[in-house]
Amino acid sequence: MSVVADVTDATFKQEVLESQLPVLVDFWAPWCGPCRMVAPVVDEIAQEYAGQFKVLKLNTDDNPATASQYGIRSIPTLMIFKGGQQVDMVQGAVPKTNLASTLDKHLQ
Repeated sequence: MSVVADVTDATFKQEVLESQLPVLVDFWAPWCGPCRMVAPVVDEIAQEYAGQFKVLKLNTDDNPATASQYGIRSIPTLMIFKGGQQVDMVQGAVPKTNLASTLDKHLQ
């Protein structure tokens, strides 16, 4: 069971852009093999960075407006938002160390 909450087109502005914490958004789809591979890594990151990062998942099949707004062409794409702006992005099923080092760059 995932510990990561879902975000939708309807809740994206409130949950991500208006968040006080930096946000990691996992753009994924149920049919995507690499997305399923990276899901446990995203869950671990969510637990380890609790209180420092908000971690959310966006199903691109169910929420095409947000995915197209951010130009998501391949999934999984993990985007980092800070202060309402996209500040970084990691594409593909990356090792946890890569994702953690990317997040660490954005901690104050």
